[in-house]
Amino acid sequence: MRRSITLFPLLALLGVGVALAMPEWLVGLKPAIVPLLGLVMFGMGITLTFADFVSVTRRPALILLGMALQYGVMPLAGWLIGLGLGLPPELLVGLVLLGASPGGTASNVICYLARGDVALSITLTTASTLAAVLLTPALTLLYVGERVPVPALDMLISIAKIILAPVALGLLVNRFLGARLERAKLVFPLVSMAAIVLIIAIIVALNHGSLIDLGLMVLLAVVLHNGIGLLSGYWGARALGQDARAARTLAIEVGMQNSGLAVALAVKYFSAASALPGALFSIWHNLSGAALASWWSRRSAAD
Repeated sequence: MRRSITLFPLLALLGVGVALAMPEWLVGLKPAIVPLLGLVMFGMGITLTFADFVSVTRRPALILLGMALQYGVMPLAGWLIGLGLGLPPELLVGLVLLGASPGGTASNVICYLARGDVALSITLTTASTLAAVLLTPALTLLYVGERVPVPALDMLISIAKIILAPVALGLLVNRFLGARLERAKLVFPLVSMAAIVLIIAIIVALNHGSLIDLGLMVLLAVVLHNGIGLLSGYWGARALGQDARAARTLAIEVGMQNSGLAVALAVKYFSAASALPGALFSIWHNLSGAALASWWSRRSAAD
Protein backbone atom coordinates (compact mmCIF):
# COMPACT_ATOMS: atom_id res chain seq x y z
CA MET A 1 0.00 0.00 0.00
CA ARG A 2 2.87 2.37 0.78
CA ARG A 3 4.25 1.69 -2.69
CA SER A 4 0.86 2.48 -4.24
CA ILE A 5 0.76 5.92 -2.62
CA THR A 6 4.29 6.65 -3.86
CA LEU A 7 3.51 5.33 -7.33
CA PHE A 8 0.22 7.18 -7.79
CA PRO A 9 1.60 10.72 -8.40
CA LEU A 10 4.18 9.31 -10.83
CA LEU A 11 1.50 7.46 -12.80
CA ALA A 12 -0.72 10.55 -12.72
CA LEU A 13 2.11 12.67 -14.15
CA LEU A 14 2.67 10.04 -16.83
CA GLY A 15 -1.03 10.20 -17.67
CA VAL A 16 -0.79 13.99 -17.92
CA GLY A 17 2.16 13.64 -20.29
CA VAL A 18 0.24 11.25 -22.55
CA ALA A 19 -2.81 13.53 -22.48
CA LEU A 20 -0.76 16.55 -23.51
CA ALA A 21 1.12 14.69 -26.22
CA MET A 22 -1.84 12.81 -27.71
CA PRO A 23 -5.11 14.34 -26.44
CA GLU A 24 -7.06 12.81 -29.32
CA TRP A 25 -6.60 9.41 -27.68
CA LEU A 26 -8.54 10.49 -24.61
CA VAL A 27 -11.09 13.20 -25.41
CA GLY A 28 -13.58 10.60 -26.61
CA LEU A 29 -13.53 8.97 -23.17
CA LYS A 30 -15.28 11.91 -21.48
CA PRO A 31 -18.51 9.88 -20.88
CA ALA A 32 -16.44 7.32 -18.92
CA ILE A 33 -15.58 9.75 -16.10
CA VAL A 34 -18.71 9.18 -14.01
CA PRO A 35 -18.67 5.34 -14.35
CA LEU A 36 -14.97 5.31 -13.43
CA LEU A 37 -15.68 7.28 -10.27
CA GLY A 38 -18.53 4.90 -9.47
CA LEU A 39 -16.02 2.07 -9.67
CA VAL A 40 -13.76 3.89 -7.19
CA MET A 41 -16.65 4.40 -4.77
CA PHE A 42 -17.63 0.73 -5.05
CA GLY A 43 -14.04 -0.12 -4.11
CA MET A 44 -14.43 2.08 -1.04
CA GLY A 45 -17.68 0.31 -0.21
CA ILE A 46 -16.21 -3.18 -0.15
CA THR A 47 -13.69 -2.05 2.50
CA LEU A 48 -16.48 -0.88 4.84
CA THR A 49 -18.69 -2.71 7.31
CA PHE A 50 -21.84 -1.68 9.13
CA ALA A 51 -19.69 -1.32 12.26
CA ASP A 52 -17.86 1.57 10.58
CA PHE A 53 -21.12 3.50 10.45
CA VAL A 54 -21.96 2.68 14.05
CA SER A 55 -18.61 4.10 15.14
CA VAL A 56 -19.78 7.58 14.08
CA THR A 57 -21.98 7.70 17.20
CA ARG A 58 -19.08 6.85 19.52
CA ARG A 59 -16.96 9.93 18.81
CA PRO A 60 -19.47 12.71 18.16
CA ALA A 61 -17.21 15.63 19.17
CA LEU A 62 -14.35 14.64 16.83
CA ILE A 63 -16.72 13.80 13.98
CA LEU A 64 -18.52 17.13 14.29
CA LEU A 65 -15.17 18.97 14.43
CA GLY A 66 -13.91 17.18 11.34
CA MET A 67 -17.13 17.84 9.43
CA ALA A 68 -17.14 21.52 10.47
CA LEU A 69 -13.57 21.96 9.21
CA GLN A 70 -14.21 19.93 6.05
CA TYR A 71 -17.33 21.75 4.95
CA GLY A 72 -16.71 25.07 6.71
CA VAL A 73 -13.11 25.82 5.75
CA MET A 74 -12.54 24.18 2.37
CA PRO A 75 -15.40 25.67 0.29
CA LEU A 76 -14.73 29.11 1.77
CA ALA A 77 -11.00 28.74 1.10
CA GLY A 78 -11.65 27.73 -2.50
CA TRP A 79 -13.92 30.73 -3.01
CA LEU A 80 -11.46 33.20 -1.45
CA ILE A 81 -8.46 31.81 -3.34
CA GLY A 82 -10.37 31.90 -6.62
CA LEU A 83 -11.42 35.51 -6.08
CA GLY A 84 -7.98 36.51 -4.81
CA LEU A 85 -6.24 35.10 -7.89
CA GLY A 86 -8.85 36.53 -10.23
CA LEU A 87 -9.75 33.15 -11.70
CA PRO A 88 -12.44 33.13 -14.41
CA PRO A 89 -15.91 31.86 -13.37
CA GLU A 90 -15.45 28.34 -14.76
CA LEU A 91 -12.30 27.82 -12.68
CA LEU A 92 -13.79 29.51 -9.62
CA VAL A 93 -16.73 27.11 -9.64
CA GLY A 94 -14.32 24.19 -10.04
CA LEU A 95 -12.31 25.30 -7.02
CA VAL A 96 -15.42 25.79 -4.87
CA LEU A 97 -16.82 22.44 -6.02
CA LEU A 98 -13.52 20.86 -5.01
CA GLY A 99 -13.71 22.49 -1.58
CA ALA A 100 -17.31 21.36 -1.13
CA SER A 101 -16.42 17.72 -1.85
CA PRO A 102 -15.92 15.13 0.93
CA GLY A 103 -12.65 13.67 2.16
CA GLY A 104 -10.60 11.72 -0.36
CA THR A 105 -10.50 7.93 -0.43
CA ALA A 106 -6.68 7.90 -0.22
CA SER A 107 -6.74 9.77 3.10
CA ASN A 108 -7.17 6.55 5.11
CA VAL A 109 -3.93 5.11 3.74
CA ILE A 110 -2.06 8.38 4.21
CA CYS A 111 -3.36 8.52 7.78
CA TYR A 112 -2.06 5.00 8.44
CA LEU A 113 1.38 5.89 7.08
CA ALA A 114 1.42 9.12 9.13
CA ARG A 115 0.73 7.19 12.37
CA GLY A 116 -2.64 8.86 12.77
CA ASP A 117 -5.93 7.45 14.02
CA VAL A 118 -7.05 5.18 11.16
CA ALA A 119 -10.42 4.32 12.71
CA LEU A 120 -11.18 8.04 13.05
CA SER A 121 -10.01 8.62 9.47
CA ILE A 122 -12.32 5.93 8.07
CA THR A 123 -15.24 7.25 10.12
CA LEU A 124 -14.65 10.84 8.96
CA THR A 125 -14.33 9.81 5.31
CA THR A 126 -17.55 7.81 5.55
CA ALA A 127 -19.46 10.58 7.34
CA SER A 128 -18.30 13.35 4.99
CA THR A 129 -19.04 11.18 1.94
CA LEU A 130 -22.62 10.56 3.06
CA ALA A 131 -23.09 14.25 3.98
CA ALA A 132 -21.85 15.27 0.52
CA VAL A 133 -25.17 14.28 -1.01
CA LEU A 134 -26.73 17.39 0.56
CA LEU A 135 -23.80 19.63 1.41
CA THR A 136 -21.84 19.58 -1.87
CA PRO A 137 -24.64 21.00 -4.06
CA ALA A 138 -25.86 23.34 -1.29
CA LEU A 139 -22.42 24.87 -0.66
CA THR A 140 -21.65 25.18 -4.36
CA LEU A 141 -24.92 27.04 -4.83
CA LEU A 142 -24.17 29.27 -1.83
CA TYR A 143 -20.72 30.39 -3.00
CA VAL A 144 -21.02 30.60 -6.79
CA GLY A 145 -24.76 30.52 -7.47
CA GLU A 146 -24.78 34.24 -8.28
CA ARG A 147 -21.99 33.88 -10.86
CA VAL A 148 -22.74 30.52 -12.47
CA PRO A 149 -26.07 28.65 -12.71
CA VAL A 150 -25.84 25.75 -10.24
CA PRO A 151 -28.35 22.89 -10.78
CA ALA A 152 -28.30 21.92 -7.10
CA LEU A 153 -31.16 19.40 -7.23
CA ASP A 154 -29.72 17.61 -10.27
CA MET A 155 -26.32 17.55 -8.57
CA LEU A 156 -27.87 16.05 -5.45
CA ILE A 157 -29.41 13.23 -7.49
CA SER A 158 -26.14 12.63 -9.36
CA ILE A 159 -24.12 12.49 -6.14
CA ALA A 160 -26.57 9.94 -4.75
CA LYS A 161 -26.01 7.84 -7.86
CA ILE A 162 -22.24 8.33 -7.92
CA ILE A 163 -21.64 7.87 -4.18
CA LEU A 164 -24.52 6.27 -2.31
CA ALA A 165 -25.43 3.56 -4.80
CA PRO A 166 -21.88 2.21 -5.42
CA VAL A 167 -20.89 2.47 -1.73
CA ALA A 168 -24.10 0.74 -0.63
CA LEU A 169 -23.56 -1.99 -3.21
CA GLY A 170 -19.97 -2.47 -2.07
CA LEU A 171 -21.07 -2.55 1.54
CA LEU A 172 -23.64 -5.27 0.80
CA VAL A 173 -21.16 -7.27 -1.26
CA ASN A 174 -18.67 -7.10 1.61
CA ARG A 175 -21.38 -8.09 4.09
CA PHE A 176 -22.42 -11.25 2.27
CA LEU A 177 -19.32 -12.18 0.26
CA GLY A 178 -16.53 -10.49 2.22
CA ALA A 179 -14.76 -13.71 3.20
CA ARG A 180 -14.47 -14.70 -0.46
CA LEU A 181 -13.20 -11.34 -1.61
CA GLU A 182 -9.98 -10.96 0.35
CA ARG A 183 -7.83 -11.14 -2.78
CA ALA A 184 -10.13 -8.74 -4.62
CA LYS A 185 -9.83 -6.25 -1.76
CA LEU A 186 -6.07 -6.28 -2.21
CA VAL A 187 -6.43 -5.56 -5.92
CA PHE A 188 -9.13 -2.88 -5.72
CA PRO A 189 -6.84 -0.06 -4.48
CA LEU A 190 -4.79 -0.56 -7.65
CA VAL A 191 -7.98 -0.55 -9.76
CA SER A 192 -9.11 2.65 -8.06
CA MET A 193 -5.70 4.22 -8.61
CA ALA A 194 -5.82 3.33 -12.33
CA ALA A 195 -9.34 4.77 -12.61
CA ILE A 196 -8.32 8.09 -11.04
CA VAL A 197 -5.20 8.30 -13.25
CA LEU A 198 -7.39 7.78 -16.33
CA ILE A 199 -9.86 10.44 -15.14
CA ILE A 200 -7.01 12.93 -14.68
CA ALA A 201 -5.65 12.16 -18.14
CA ILE A 202 -9.08 12.65 -19.75
CA ILE A 203 -9.55 16.03 -18.05
CA VAL A 204 -6.09 17.21 -19.09
CA ALA A 205 -6.78 16.08 -22.67
CA LEU A 206 -10.05 18.03 -22.69
CA ASN A 207 -8.21 21.13 -21.45
CA HIS A 208 -4.94 20.76 -23.35
CA GLY A 209 -5.52 23.94 -25.35
CA SER A 210 -5.89 26.21 -22.32
CA LEU A 211 -3.59 24.35 -19.92
CA ILE A 212 -0.48 26.30 -20.89
CA ASP A 213 -2.20 29.64 -20.21
CA LEU A 214 -4.08 28.61 -17.06
CA GLY A 215 -2.09 25.68 -15.69
CA LEU A 216 0.33 27.55 -13.41
CA MET A 217 -2.38 29.76 -11.93
CA VAL A 218 -4.63 26.77 -11.24
CA LEU A 219 -1.71 24.84 -9.75
CA LEU A 220 -0.99 27.76 -7.41
CA ALA A 221 -4.65 27.80 -6.36
CA VAL A 222 -4.58 24.05 -5.74
CA VAL A 223 -1.37 24.21 -3.65
CA LEU A 224 -2.81 27.04 -1.53
CA HIS A 225 -6.12 25.22 -1.11
CA ASN A 226 -4.47 21.99 -0.01
CA GLY A 227 -2.13 23.84 2.36
CA ILE A 228 -5.01 25.67 4.03
CA GLY A 229 -6.83 22.37 4.50
CA LEU A 230 -3.83 20.65 6.09
CA LEU A 231 -3.04 23.58 8.40
CA SER A 232 -6.63 24.25 9.47
CA GLY A 233 -7.24 20.56 10.15
CA TYR A 234 -4.16 20.21 12.34
CA TRP A 235 -4.24 23.50 14.22
CA GLY A 236 -8.02 23.58 14.45
CA ALA A 237 -7.89 20.27 16.29
CA ARG A 238 -5.02 21.39 18.52
CA ALA A 239 -6.72 24.68 19.36
CA LEU A 240 -9.73 22.73 20.62
CA GLY A 241 -7.64 20.51 22.86
CA GLN A 242 -7.26 17.39 20.70
CA ASP A 243 -4.05 15.37 20.91
CA ALA A 244 -1.45 15.30 18.14
CA ARG A 245 -2.65 11.94 16.77
CA ALA A 246 -6.18 13.23 16.26
CA ALA A 247 -4.78 16.48 14.84
CA ARG A 248 -2.75 14.58 12.24
CA THR A 249 -5.85 12.67 11.24
CA LEU A 250 -7.98 15.80 10.87
CA ALA A 251 -5.24 17.54 8.89
CA ILE A 252 -5.17 14.71 6.37
CA GLU A 253 -8.96 14.38 6.21
CA VAL A 254 -9.53 18.10 5.67
CA GLY A 255 -6.60 18.60 3.31
CA MET A 256 -7.28 15.62 1.03
CA GLN A 257 -10.46 16.00 -1.02
CA ASN A 258 -12.46 13.57 -3.14
CA SER A 259 -11.24 15.36 -6.24
CA GLY A 260 -12.67 12.63 -8.47
CA LEU A 261 -16.19 13.62 -7.41
CA ALA A 262 -15.42 17.28 -8.08
CA VAL A 263 -14.14 16.37 -11.55
CA ALA A 264 -17.18 14.23 -12.38
CA LEU A 265 -19.67 16.90 -11.27
CA ALA A 266 -17.75 19.68 -13.02
CA VAL A 267 -17.75 17.84 -16.34
CA LYS A 268 -21.42 16.88 -16.04
CA TYR A 269 -22.87 20.22 -14.93
CA PHE A 270 -20.36 22.95 -15.80
CA SER A 271 -17.43 22.59 -18.22
CA ALA A 272 -14.21 20.69 -18.82
CA ALA A 273 -12.30 23.76 -17.59
CA SER A 274 -14.19 23.57 -14.27
CA ALA A 275 -12.77 20.09 -13.80
CA LEU A 276 -9.17 21.28 -14.10
CA PRO A 277 -8.71 22.24 -10.40
CA GLY A 278 -9.90 18.78 -9.34
CA ALA A 279 -7.60 17.04 -11.80
CA LEU A 280 -4.51 18.93 -10.64
CA PHE A 281 -5.54 18.55 -6.99
CA SER A 282 -5.63 14.76 -7.48
CA ILE A 283 -1.93 14.82 -8.25
CA TRP A 284 -0.85 17.46 -5.75
CA HIS A 285 -2.67 16.26 -2.63
CA ASN A 286 -1.17 12.80 -3.01
CA LEU A 287 2.31 14.29 -3.33
CA SER A 288 1.84 16.54 -0.29
CA GLY A 289 0.07 13.79 1.65
CA ALA A 290 2.81 11.27 0.98
CA ALA A 291 5.49 13.80 1.99
CA LEU A 292 3.61 14.65 5.19
CA ALA A 293 3.12 10.95 5.99
CA SER A 294 6.83 10.34 5.51
CA TRP A 295 7.64 13.21 7.90
CA TRP A 296 5.16 12.16 10.57
CA SER A 297 5.94 8.44 10.28
CA ARG A 298 9.40 9.15 11.73
CA ARG A 299 7.99 11.10 14.66
CA SER A 300 5.86 9.97 17.56
CA ALA A 301 2.51 11.72 17.89
CA ALA A 302 3.64 12.62 21.38
CA ASP A 303 6.58 14.70 20.07
